[in-house]
Amino acid sequence: MRAVVVREFGPFENAKLDEMPKPVPKAGEVLLEAHATAVNFVDLIMMSGKYQFKPALPFIPGKLPAGVVAAVGSGVTQFRPGDHAIAMAEHGGFAEFVAMPAEQCVKLPAALPLTEAAAMALIYDTAYFALRDRARIAPGETVLVLGATGGVGLAVIQLAKAFGAKVLGGVSSPGKADIVRAAGADAIVDLTVPDLHEALRAQVYAQTDNRGADIILDMLGGDIFDAAIRALAWRGRLVVIGFAAGRIPTLKANYLLLKNIEVSGLQVSDYRKRMPKEMQACFAEIFALHAAGKLKPLPTKTYPIAQFSAAMRDIADRKARGRVVLTMGKE
Repeated sequence: MRAVVVREFGPFENAKLDEMPKPVPKAGEVLLEAHATAVNFVDLIMMSGKYQFKPALPFIPGKLPAGVVAAVGSGVTQFRPGDHAIAMAEHGGFAEFVAMPAEQCVKLPAALPLTEAAAMALIYDTAYFALRDRARIAPGETVLVLGATGGVGLAVIQLAKAFGAKVLGGVSSPGKADIVRAAGADAIVDLTVPDLHEALRAQVYAQTDNRGADIILDMLGGDIFDAAIRALAWRGRLVVIGFAAGRIPTLKANYLLLKNIEVSGLQVSDYRKRMPKEMQACFAEIFALHAAGKLKPLPTKTYPIAQFSAAMRDIADRKARGRVVLTMGKE
């Protein structure tokens, strides 16, 4: 089978399209014929060897491929060949086939295009657990999304609106503000303004009658986190999801006490590993919202697997306007 293979950690240019053995499903496993897999910033980190865990070399990158069940191992009753599914793989998705335990696979609605399912994977489940589990979102609250132009940010906007919240989209690339508004954001918070330490809070207060945001989801870190923590409302909750800005920030604990605020973290891979039933329920609700028309398709650019390097370049250079998806020639 064709696959993107990493034999040495480093820049994504080290990866090569190569032939690898087709996996055979063991007892309890599902063999998925992958049709589409999204490219994410985290894939570049994993390929560099700087992710929180290092897969054994050589490895195939790519998280959560969407495709068609090709075969099942003994003991598998919840899937049959021909079913559409997502494999909750931490890596292995940039290939034509992947084998995963059945409990780590999610059945897809037959009407959901596989490319669209791949574009939704990883970002909507991240957004869901950040909002539902870590931030305990309630209708009528205000959510500030930092890094709103990225995949997770766009998913957060749509889910938060579906959950009845007001959404402010924090934008570091003003030229992409249109896709943030199209996703449903009620207002834009400009993260490029001078004196962000004061200006971020001023922008949020102007949209919240000087209350601040009830929930802030931060994919960026660095100076933006330092400014954003000051924009939380009393009893507000900030969820740390990543550090795309580079610097991992620190916080004095007395500030939490003074405003009765919470700061928590989200590493969604742990939910897939530790709480597979909750992950299944997460996707069930996401697909139900999609079927009800409350989640719109995200802007998506597709590349055939042979052009994986160009797809990764779009992510590395932050050129992507929405999602980037590799297709395996099946759809």
